[in-house]
Amino acid sequence: MSAPTQPPMAWKYCGDQIKRWRAQAGVTRERLSTAASYDIESVRSMEAGRRKPSFKLLATADELCNARGILLGAYEFLIPERPPTRTEAYRTVENEAIALYSYEPLYIPGLLQTEEYARATLSYTIPPVDDQTIEDRVAARLERQGKLALRPTVLFSFVIYEAALNTLMGGSGTMKRQLHHLLDVGQLRNVRIQILTFEHGPPSCLSGSMVLMETVNHEHFAYVETHETNALHSDPKIVSILTQRQAMIRAQALSAEDSAEFIRKAAEQL
Repeated sequence: MSAPTQPPMAWKYCGDQIKRWRAQAGVTRERLSTAASYDIESVRSMEAGRRKPSFKLLATADELCNARGILLGAYEFLIPERPPTRTEAYRTVENEAIALYSYEPLYIPGLLQTEEYARATLSYTIPPVDDQTIEDRVAARLERQGKLALRPTVLFSFVIYEAALNTLMGGSGTMKRQLHHLLDVGQLRNVRIQILTFEHGPPSCLSGSMVLMETVNHEHFAYVETHETNALHSDPKIVSILTQRQAMIRAQALSAEDSAEFIRKAAEQL
């Protein structure tokens, strides 16, 4: 059995600085926890370095202790949570892609999610995670979305199964705003969004999500995702099979124009 992972020293140092500034300013832990809307044990854990001090706690402590930005400035030096190893290779290829073709049967694709939809999907993971981890993951997802507008020469094609539009992730209000966001993003000249309806979905559409990517060096990759078995494929045979499957799915989907009308009607019903 491997030894338990120790919290990063940066967490401990930053937490100790919060405690020292608080003591110097005469601010009790109770007062800090109330002002930051944390329970006292969470503040104790962050001061002890067992938990990563959050931006919210640092900002509150900085103001209460009159630290003039010194405590708040420490946040950028905290060691960020590493993304799961199984997605690191995918993120690298995604950043180098000149074309990305996504199919998602159950969720709105991450690159198209609103902040509140993303938070809804990330807040109820099993096993559960702490609030700061959720915020870090939401921020990372939103940062990835910048490439849609900042890289207009990259082609993004999304096919979304109708089931994803009917899953009220976060409630009807969140979903309605999410659908309107799809309509807005679909106006970008390098983004194409299509809906695969229940009536026209081939059997392969139920096998899970997939993303096909072509890099600047014209290398082709396929990324598939299921429960804890995400994988990035570069084997030409596997990539070819998945490319054929997605081509069939895309061929059965509504046109971009008809898809926009379909999304618009779905939003009106919420």
